[in-house]
Amino acid sequence: MKDNMEKTGGRIRIVIEGVKPEVAGGCFPIKRVTGESIEVEADIFADGHDAISARLLYHHERDTHWTEIPMEALGNDRWRASFNVSEVGWYRYTITAWSDAFNSWRHDFVKRVEAKQEDIGVNLLIGAQMVAETAARATGADTEKLRGWAKTLQSKQAKLPAKTSLILSEELAQFIAKYSERAFAVTYPELSACIDREKARFSTWYEMFPRSASTEPGRHGTFKDCEARLPYIAGMGFDVLYFPPIHPIGHTNRKGRNNALAAEPDDPGTPWAIGSEEGGHKAINPELGTMADFHHLIARAKDYGIEIALDIALQCSPDHPYVKKHPEWFRWRPDGTVQYAENPPKKYQDIYPLNFETEHWQELWTEMRSIFLFWIEQGIKIFRVDNPHTKPFRFWEWLITEVKKDHPDVIFLSEAFTRPKIMYRLAKLGFTQSYTYFTWRHSKWELSQYLTELTKTDVREFFRPSLWTNTPDILTPHLQTGGRAAFMARLVLAATLSASYGIYGPAFELGEHLPREAGSEEYLHSEKYEIKHWDVERTDSLKDFVTLVNKARRENEALQGNLSLQFHNIGNDQLIAYSKHTADLNNIILTVVNLDTQRTQAGFVELPIQMLGIDPRKPFQVHDLLNNSRYTWQGDHNYIELNPGICPAHIFRIEK
Repeated sequence: MKDNMEKTGGRIRIVIEGVKPEVAGGCFPIKRVTGESIEVEADIFADGHDAISARLLYHHERDTHWTEIPMEALGNDRWRASFNVSEVGWYRYTITAWSDAFNSWRHDFVKRVEAKQEDIGVNLLIGAQMVAETAARATGADTEKLRGWAKTLQSKQAKLPAKTSLILSEELAQFIAKYSERAFAVTYPELSACIDREKARFSTWYEMFPRSASTEPGRHGTFKDCEARLPYIAGMGFDVLYFPPIHPIGHTNRKGRNNALAAEPDDPGTPWAIGSEEGGHKAINPELGTMADFHHLIARAKDYGIEIALDIALQCSPDHPYVKKHPEWFRWRPDGTVQYAENPPKKYQDIYPLNFETEHWQELWTEMRSIFLFWIEQGIKIFRVDNPHTKPFRFWEWLITEVKKDHPDVIFLSEAFTRPKIMYRLAKLGFTQSYTYFTWRHSKWELSQYLTELTKTDVREFFRPSLWTNTPDILTPHLQTGGRAAFMARLVLAATLSASYGIYGPAFELGEHLPREAGSEEYLHSEKYEIKHWDVERTDSLKDFVTLVNKARRENEALQGNLSLQFHNIGNDQLIAYSKHTADLNNIILTVVNLDTQRTQAGFVELPIQMLGIDPRKPFQVHDLLNNSRYTWQGDHNYIELNPGICPAHIFRIEK
């Protein structure tokens, strides 16, 4: 849809600017999930005093026609309208506006009548002429109806009150709007929206190494062992079970325990060193089981309301079939070797990076796409992508678009711990969810500033944060030294600040906190390099606390979105308080967390209770969803005290 500049030239009078939402001037789509609405606003104005008509236009990519919605004037030349999205895929939307001659005339005519001017005959004829011109543009029975109204306005027998009533009638206004003259209309460049399924907005992830799922120490875990673990994971309230790579692991330069350069004969290697004589990215490590076993696991997980997610790492071990079959996909050095991957100070001698600058890049791209399509055929619709920032932006834009053409319900999680602009660019290019800096944000100021950026600026239109308490690569100093209270506080923060979050377990709920050495974020005896035996029934496990937190998320719609997040003053830098609510204010959640893992902290939380629909003259109740306690509050200042030795957080449901 283009404006008519070539035909109308200098007669264009309408300006459309300040359109929201749009990302980078419309270069990238905004993001929504099915069932949400897209509220569009714009500054729309023209020279002079003529009335303006504006329409919001939208359609799903499969539709061949546009749906129009009248836009509402908000004042100060700002206009607004919204539409609901009900299908996954892409929607297009735009705005068209024009100088509305009929409404301008009608407004002027009403003022003349109210002023009791007598010489309005010519004005009536002007209106009649515009109605007649509209009839010429109409079709079917509408033509005759409009012609009849034009004759009424021209008639000398019809009285002025009857004509005025007709001019002000809603029916005439609707017909005029339907067939309005748009010769000089301006249409804004088309914008797009990527619509995902609900899990793109609200999901609860649990990361687990399948090879460590065995109940017997020393035995390599299998997919059948993972099946046995499903009741445990579902019982805690997780709906995504994410596996590190499940492919065959290379032997050349295999890493030993604690990232040792020399592996012992029974060391399993790291799952990210993908590929051996048993296959590459489309094969399964035979120690985990068969493809049939994997299919059975997917089906059983579904019975528990869990979706399996796979880690796709586009890299190879030196033993990967690609190295021999496609040597042109790697960067070879003069001595006939391939430079292994590095992320200083980390070195990955067991991994060869792919060379995306190869002259054979098209064949490489096609093969990489086939990896995702292969696992989609096996039943996987969620992918965590390892280090996407080390591959070309254009590659990801192409690949995600290609995959979503036939599989619009696929979810891509970007594991890009890198510079902010790169993280945001990957999200703009199509990644559904993104890792964040939450893992390293601990102070009240850091958390509030960062989450405000993610939820209150234009970033929210394209970047869906996934907050992770820990990962196999990241054991923060806070978890190393903060004790049980640190794990509990970080869990509550991740689970309530964001609608999507994840933990790496069972390391998290069992409180694994020892680093490989001082100053390191690597785990001592990291599961990346060895098979672990986890006693998930340990009495000191946080699984019951995790269950309570996830239950609160599942039962409270306010926690299933991010845009209502609001931080509240509490007068103590060691206490952070924030709320979320549904649009109708029927569900309001207030979370307060003690950031001090050692000492009790107290303060008075300030709530904008009138904005939340609470009568300041009446008491109201807050229900702590973590310990089932209830407190009666009144007014906008109420006392909070949190002992980290008992529980460092409250998750209150406000019951009006």
